Amino acid sequence: MKELVESIAKALVDYPDDVVVTEVENGRSLTLKLEVHADDMGKVIGKQGRIAKAIRSVVNAAGANQNQRIQLEIG
Repeated sequence: MKELVESIAKALVDYPDDVVVTEVENGRSLTLKLEVHADDMGKVIGKQGRIAKAIRSVVNAAGANQNQRIQLEIG
């Protein structure tokens, strides 16, 4: 799951080397923390949060296949 978020984020940003995704697992739930360069924050979030919402939808769909609840934190 970490690789999925990382590849999506790297395709969106100008500084792909600064993309960092960390995983925190708590039983059946998984929290992914996405960190990007400060200049790329707007590109990852998008207008009115549309891109962030789309990334979360893809991650949740992938997690549903594995019976996991996944949260994505962008910061």
